[in-house]
Amino acid sequence: MIFDNIKFEVQDGIARLTLNRPDKLNSFTDDMHAELRVALDSIQADMSVRVLVLTGAGRAFSAGQDLGDRAMQIQAGKMPDIGNTVERNYKPLVLRLQNLRVPTIAAVNGIAAGAGASVALACDLVIATKSASFLQAFSKIGLIPDTGGTWFLPQRVGMARAMGLALLAEKMPAEKAAAWGLIWQCVEDAEFVAAVDAIAQQLSTAPTKALVRTRQAMHAAPGHTLEQQLSFEGSFMRELGWSPDYAEGVKAFMEKRAPNFTGE
Repeated sequence: MIFDNIKFEVQDGIARLTLNRPDKLNSFTDDMHAELRVALDSIQADMSVRVLVLTGAGRAFSAGQDLGDRAMQIQAGKMPDIGNTVERNYKPLVLRLQNLRVPTIAAVNGIAAGAGASVALACDLVIATKSASFLQAFSKIGLIPDTGGTWFLPQRVGMARAMGLALLAEKMPAEKAAAWGLIWQCVEDAEFVAAVDAIAQQLSTAPTKALVRTRQAMHAAPGHTLEQQLSFEGSFMRELGWSPDYAEGVKAFMEKRAPNFTGE
């Protein structure tokens, strides 16, 4: 498929998906969402892919929803059904990222605002440039943080900080986001590409299923008692203990060499 709104390539087990509307700060449209679905379907089906890197072209990661079409509707006296947009586009996108069969990295190269910030937080790891920032801008246009924002923010930074970010709509520099635990890492702009590549390469040779089961276990924990979570962990440990990657990991440890994981 020829993409107009994203760039997509797979090389050496690493899928790189770039939001590609730099003149619009990579804001989301229906067409972009359609292309993202195709790319994510491809990743899910391609067993050679071991990790996804999601980033943006130009000076932004994503400014969120493109409001151009909505503004035209409102000016014409037609109020858009934003709930339908969430159900049709953003809910499936977040759930797909959260359930993808490979680990995901959001490489935040600039502003991540609104739904753009939430899409980044839907990934397993978020690494940002020092010049990047995060913004929950919804209160400025009379909305709530969507695309999972009301779920991700309190989990990452606690209720008090999440409420402040949402109600005051203050831009958060990447350094502060890392200090608060909202993201994994903030690096100097000049080191960004190399840092992202290093993490992607590390994950592309890791035991893929174990990484994904780790994600699933951590996401399940808030809804479980300790006893339930221990049993949940046990079920995953049983499954992974029968995997070729576990056998390879133990063998490599005993032989004092680097393991050769297949991701099976």
